[in-house]
Amino acid sequence: MPDYKQFPLADTAEGLTEAEILNWHVQPGDEVQVNQIVVEVETAKAAVELPIPWSGVVTELHAEPGQTVEVGAPLLTLDIDPRGKAPAAGGANGSAPAAPSTSETAEAPAEEEMKPLVGYGSKKAAAKRRPRKPAAATASDGPSGAVNAPPKAPEPPAPAAPAPATNGTAPAGGYVPLAKPPVRKLAKELGVDLRDLAQRVDGVITREDVQRAAEGAAPEPAAAEPVAEPVLDPAARERRVPVKGVRKATATAMVQSAFSAPHVTEFLTVDVTPMMEMRERLKRSPAFAGVRLTPLAFAAKAVCLAVKRTPDVNAEWDEDTGEIVYKDYVHLGIAAATPRGLIVPKIRDADSMSLVELARALDELTTTAREGKTPPGDMVNGTITITNVGVFGVDTGTPIINPGETAILAFGAIRDTPWVVDGEITVRKVLQLALSFDHRVVDGQQGSQFLADVGALLADPSVAFTF
Repeated sequence: MPDYKQFPLADTAEGLTEAEILNWHVQPGDEVQVNQIVVEVETAKAAVELPIPWSGVVTELHAEPGQTVEVGAPLLTLDIDPRGKAPAAGGANGSAPAAPSTSETAEAPAEEEMKPLVGYGSKKAAAKRRPRKPAAATASDGPSGAVNAPPKAPEPPAPAAPAPATNGTAPAGGYVPLAKPPVRKLAKELGVDLRDLAQRVDGVITREDVQRAAEGAAPEPAAAEPVAEPVLDPAARERRVPVKGVRKATATAMVQSAFSAPHVTEFLTVDVTPMMEMRERLKRSPAFAGVRLTPLAFAAKAVCLAVKRTPDVNAEWDEDTGEIVYKDYVHLGIAAATPRGLIVPKIRDADSMSLVELARALDELTTTAREGKTPPGDMVNGTITITNVGVFGVDTGTPIINPGETAILAFGAIRDTPWVVDGEITVRKVLQLALSFDHRVVDGQQGSQFLADVGALLADPSVAFTF
């Protein structure tokens, strides 16, 4: 008999509460194996591919692309015994018991904790589902029957559900009509049934198809729809984009930091000509062969060295306990601009790394971030951050401290600038640094000392021998 399990959305990183479905890798009727990637979701920190902990056949998808799902809510239902191999406890007449209802299967995650997969685990949580309108079952329905529930009684094993036909007809088994999230939202607002409309539209359902259906007109064959864009109001030159994912998390964190930690920002202009000359020498040395040595690597090393003399900038203000937590390690955050927004992945134990190791770590970190593949675990528990505004040609700024940290350093653009050396004006490589710090933890003297140390190390790398 069938044995149904529901795969819930786990907390893929510390403190997440929800995620948006980006892309399904399976459909009802597909057979899956243990640890197979079944769905890609976007959390408040990154895009994450989720593997499933069981083998079986997918019977139902509980959310559509573009829909937000709460942690603990079911993502899909799986029949882990599609061929009826599990023994069935029949009644007196030998008949098999009825298949579990949706409400019964919804409790499965609470009864059995999932095993950790690819570096993260799930938390036991009651499955929360947003109300959905049930779809009527038809004689041709596959394993799911109605859209939201498993079948009422076991049926003989059926082959995997076929792929959607090219004419857009919605096949049995809970097939989700082809339409983008803004189109689905419009259909919901206008009361248009996309499953019914899919039988009359060739290909992807468009906004025009939905509007014609709402007006009672027959839909016309749809042309190729452009790449998904925010919904445009033709009556006004405005765009409205929902605030979610990375942008929502960034906004929440910045507001929390700006209005809880008293920020102070100090600035320093530095002649880094000796550092740039050293960089050119090291790039030609065998030890740095194949290594992308950037000025940011020197800044990272300078921060790690300066922290040893001013550990307060690497501490944390614990509001709950009324304590300052001093950390004898540096998990260095590097602010990175990505297509999904600003993220801050960390280099763990950066203070224990050499310059060449920091250069390699920075190259790997930025490449992974731009590809949207940074694991959520790499973006938590930082101790101090560098934001490289110079990469955009910006001289400096007043950065906001990341929550849970005490200081952040802005690294500006390096420019050829007239500079006085030994009483003579000459052209030098000059940059500006800006340090924002939490004045509850760091006094002006400590902040100034740290910034001066970083500047001294960048102006003359040989100063490192005195630290």
